[in-house]
Amino acid sequence: MTQNDDGGTNRNTHHRGLAARWLPPILQLTKFGAVGTIGVVVNFAVFNALWLTVFNPSALRHGPLLATVVATLSAIVVNWFGNRYWAFAAERRRNAVREGLEFFAASLVALLFPLICIGASRYLLGLHSLLADNIASNVVGLVLGTIVRYLLYKFWVYSPRRAGRQDAGHPAGITDVPGDGTSASRLVRPQVESPSAE
Repeated sequence: MTQNDDGGTNRNTHHRGLAARWLPPILQLTKFGAVGTIGVVVNFAVFNALWLTVFNPSALRHGPLLATVVATLSAIVVNWFGNRYWAFAAERRRNAVREGLEFFAASLVALLFPLICIGASRYLLGLHSLLADNIASNVVGLVLGTIVRYLLYKFWVYSPRRAGRQDAGHPAGITDVPGDGTSASRLVRPQVESPSAE
């Protein structure tokens, strides 16, 4: 093999290594973004529907804040299904109840950002229009909340280091034993040497 062939092989190996390292997180981030986009549509639709009806600020002073809470909770439900069964499907855990509670807790932390933004817009800046509320809650607050939510999902709720992952290995004492190609697992008991007779 010539030196040029060696160089080409090394470059191909390097490129494959880079692809294997960066492609999975890029794909996961893309899926997270797609799920988040659906959540944004739900959030936007619910928020504006409530703002224009039951939570209209002309009838209810703090209506926009309540609309923000309800809209965000609606989006949380949509996001949980999308992230659990698609974006973070490889990292989801078997304990769906615990995972759901942690997902909800992370989403509540992210909910603080739209609330803070719309509160500052209405009560500090004196902006009370539907457009101003949408910019504060569904643009600035949503972007900040999405960043925080992704980090919490990635490194806490769906962290690969957490116990009880869906792809957890075999329990202690269970080992794959090659045999007839059926990939069956059986319990392998440690062999104990009997004391030799003196």
